[in-house]
Amino acid sequence: MTPLPRHLLPDTAAVGPAGQLMIGGCDTLELARKYGTPLFVYDETHLRARCREAVAVFGDGAIYAAKAFLCTAMARLANEEGMRLDVATGGEMHVALRAGVPASDLVFHGNNKSVVELEAAVEAGVGRIVVDSFEEIDRLEAIGKPASVLMRITPGVEAHTHEYVATGHDDTKFGFTVSTGAARDAAERLMRSSVLELEGVHAHIGSQVFRAESHAEALAVVADFAAPLGVAEVCIGGGLGVAYVAGEAAPTITEWGQSLRRAAARAGLDAKLSAEPGRAIVAAAAITLYTAGTIKQIPGVRTYVAVDGGMSDNPRPVLYGSGYETFLPRAVGAARTREIRLVGKHCESGDMLVREGLVPEDLALDDIISTPVTGAYGHSMGSNYNKIRRPAVVFVADGQARLVVRRETFDDLMLTDVG
Repeated sequence: MTPLPRHLLPDTAAVGPAGQLMIGGCDTLELARKYGTPLFVYDETHLRARCREAVAVFGDGAIYAAKAFLCTAMARLANEEGMRLDVATGGEMHVALRAGVPASDLVFHGNNKSVVELEAAVEAGVGRIVVDSFEEIDRLEAIGKPASVLMRITPGVEAHTHEYVATGHDDTKFGFTVSTGAARDAAERLMRSSVLELEGVHAHIGSQVFRAESHAEALAVVADFAAPLGVAEVCIGGGLGVAYVAGEAAPTITEWGQSLRRAAARAGLDAKLSAEPGRAIVAAAAITLYTAGTIKQIPGVRTYVAVDGGMSDNPRPVLYGSGYETFLPRAVGAARTREIRLVGKHCESGDMLVREGLVPEDLALDDIISTPVTGAYGHSMGSNYNKIRRPAVVFVADGQARLVVRRETFDDLMLTDVG
C-alpha cells in the first residue's frame, strides 16, 4: 500500500510543488490538459542515457530494436546517439530511412521477408540482412545483387519468459536450428554463394528475460558454432527484461553487456560482439496518462475504473498477462490504499490494463491516472480496434514538450477506406 516505487519512473521524474509528477521539467497534468489523453510521455533524457549506455558497452555493435517503439523522432534519436537500428519489416525500414538514418546503419530482420522487402533493402544498401530461412537465401540469390548477411540460428537455449516471446528453443518459427544440422547446411550454402557475403551469426532467445546468464549460455553456443566460420560479427540479439511492477528487478544494460563480454572471453570469441536492446532502452522512459471516466464499485467484489484508452494502446496485458502499476500523477508520492481494476473502453471483458491496481483513497471521476513503464510495445503494438484513435506521443526535456506523434483524427480512420 506504499507510494509508487521511484525506480519505475523515468530518470528525470520529480515531485512538483503541489505534489504532482514532473518529467523532463514538465508538469504531467499540464501535458494531459494540453495534448489530451490517452497520452504517451517520454523522457528524452532517459532515452538518450540508455542509448549512450548501450554504446558504451557494445560500441558500434549497439543496435536499437525498433519494434519496441518507433517513430521518426525515436529513430533519429537512437542514431544520433551512435546506435544502429534493427528493423523487421519494409514499414519499419521506411520510417528509419525517412528519419535520415543511413541505410548502412540498418539491420533488416524478419522470418518471412517478401521479395519486395528484400529488393528494397538491397537497393537501399542496408548494412546487414539477417537471413532466417532457406527460402530467403533463394530470394536474395534470385535478386542477384551483392548483400552482406548475418544468419539467424536457433541455439536451443530455453529462456525463462512467456512462451509467446521465447524464441531460442528448437520449437520456434525463427532461424536455422543448430541441433538438426540446418544451421550448418545454411552456413555452407551462404559461404558458397556468389552474391551473398556471410558477415556473421545472429541468435535471439526471447524477450523480457531477467537472467543475464541465459544470454551468456546462448552466446557460448553461438560462439562455438561461429568459430569455424571465421565470421566478423556475432549478434546475441536483445530481450533484456525490465521491471514493470513493485518487487521486480532487472540487470542494467551495462551489467548485461559485461556478462556477455565475459561469456565471449570465456568462449574465445574473436568476432565483434553486437546486441539489440529495445525494451531496455525505451520501456521505463515513458508513462501513459489516461482520464478516469467511470468508477464502478461492486461491494464485496471489486472496483472497476474505466479510462479513455485500453487494449488499443497497450495490448500486453491481454496478450501476455503483463503486470503494471497504477498511480495518480497529481499525488505521485501518496500512499496507494485503494484497490482497483483498471480497464479500458473497448467492447471486451478482457480489455484490462491492470488487474490488481492501487491508487489513493480519494480517486475521483476525471482524475488523470497513469501506468508507468509503458515506453515499449504500447504505441508500437497499438491498434484502432473499435475505431479508437491512436494516442499522441510527446518527448519532454529541459522543461519543453515536443509533439512527435500527433493524435489520430476521425478522418485519419478513413484514409484507407475507399468504400
